Amino acid sequence: MSYQALYRTWRPRTFEDVVGQGHITRTLQNAIVQEKFSHAYLFTGPRGTGKTSAAKIFAQTINCEHAPVKEPCNECAACQGIRDGSISDVIEIDAASNTSVDDIREIRENVKYASSAVPYKVYIIDEVHMISVNAFNALLKTLEEPPKHVVFILATTEPHKIPLTIISRCQRFDFKPIPNQAIVERMQTIVEAESVSVEKEAFDAVALAAEGGMRDALSILDQAISYSETSVELEDVLAVTGGVSQKILTDIVASMHQKDVQSALKMLDQLIQNGKDPARFVYDIIYFLRDLLLYKSAPSLEGILERAIIDDAFQQLASNVPETWIQHAIMQLNQCQQEMKWSNNPKVFIEIAIITISNRYEDTPQTSDSVSSEAVMQLTQKLAHLEKEIATLKQTPSGGVQAPQPEKKRQTATKSKNSYKIPFERIRNVLKEAEKQALKEVQSQWANFLSKLKSTSAPAHATIQDAKPAAASDSSLVVAFKYEIHCSLFMDNRELVESILTSILNKPLTIIPIPSQDWQELRNEYVKSQEPSNAGEEASGDPVVEEARKLFGDDLIEIHD
Repeated sequence: MSYQALYRTWRPRTFEDVVGQGHITRTLQNAIVQEKFSHAYLFTGPRGTGKTSAAKIFAQTINCEHAPVKEPCNECAACQGIRDGSISDVIEIDAASNTSVDDIREIRENVKYASSAVPYKVYIIDEVHMISVNAFNALLKTLEEPPKHVVFILATTEPHKIPLTIISRCQRFDFKPIPNQAIVERMQTIVEAESVSVEKEAFDAVALAAEGGMRDALSILDQAISYSETSVELEDVLAVTGGVSQKILTDIVASMHQKDVQSALKMLDQLIQNGKDPARFVYDIIYFLRDLLLYKSAPSLEGILERAIIDDAFQQLASNVPETWIQHAIMQLNQCQQEMKWSNNPKVFIEIAIITISNRYEDTPQTSDSVSSEAVMQLTQKLAHLEKEIATLKQTPSGGVQAPQPEKKRQTATKSKNSYKIPFERIRNVLKEAEKQALKEVQSQWANFLSKLKSTSAPAHATIQDAKPAAASDSSLVVAFKYEIHCSLFMDNRELVESILTSILNKPLTIIPIPSQDWQELRNEYVKSQEPSNAGEEASGDPVVEEARKLFGDDLIEIHD
């Protein structure tokens, strides 16, 4: 068989070829040039990110005949011998099949012997987390104090399974998932050298399916090249990987948002009948919604999108679908993804999720915007009308007969104009039980309460944002609003506002609204009504006051607390 897979043909031969790991290759190159490299390294990271390739390149570089250099020449006898495996001083061990203590003891015995063909003997132990605990203990002493001519490179995808005593004796390098753009650029270089025609969209689909692994990307690309006729197109990649095109994802999300359950379920059924993997579909649509949410939140950060391509249909969908709807859909699909793991018929859970997202979620943001705009118009008209009436009342002199009845008039006017009757008796009862400490507690948390209310419901926040807490007891809170119309608008959102306030204060409070002007009058009235009784109490309880009263009379006495 003359053909060799792309990931084998294009395996990195220099540090520069190791894509997406510049933070590691630069450190290793500087250590080699300065001849300060360690005796033991631990390479960790996801599969296909270049751990073993970097280990072999490191072994070539330190043993290159031109050393110390930043890159192996790949032409000298040492470099070629290490690459083709003919030099026995560079030993690559698969720990998955060499897990016993005897295997490690054999390494310990051979370590003491000097290298035969190159300056350094290098042990590359792949999947090192697979060896047993006893084998790790046997390796410990050798790893701590190896001969000067030996270098250990341990590679693993699961570093948490390695004892800390081993990790602490190595220089650790964490290989990161390779960015999609770096994978695409590397594949473009390869297909140009291989003279293969591949569409740009196909490159993106391969990079998305690879999930940060270059080896996976080249394997998928190799498979798509074999599947395609002349050039590799997006449909070829989707057929090979079982993925779903962005157009279908866009149509399904749009159907769910428009509450068109029938169309969404038909498209899902067609996908399953065409052989698409249900788990892969849920995975793709969750990431598609994630990109949609990020794009709505920060349209300028297109580079952080992982699944979506910014086209006209995507932008149109982003403008129509609110953020809260996307968040709800992601939560439902994530729950569906968890339930599918334990089911023999995952399609049922996907259908339930689609129906739930389509039917049970109300599009509140748009309604809130329309309601808030209508409320503002009504508020503006009523305020203008109230200002005219107030100006008229100021010009009318108040007679002695009408003076004792302001409260009755205010109640009647309030009820007829704004359908809100001020509960004066309830407020008086609150004043009797009011405490300064209770009011201070509310005032200290008022800003946090308004902030949380605004993020929950903008219309409810608009009704109370200019109001101030006036008096508080253990169960009630009197809030002074700027105008009477605010009190009426507040009553429509009262339950929501009180629930938010309860979550902030950790105790339930009933909010009683009152216009500021009425509050000042009621407060002054209440204070005056309390002064005689307080003076009497103080006088009757204090013999000094009683004696002063006898000597000078009530007219000349002022009692201060």
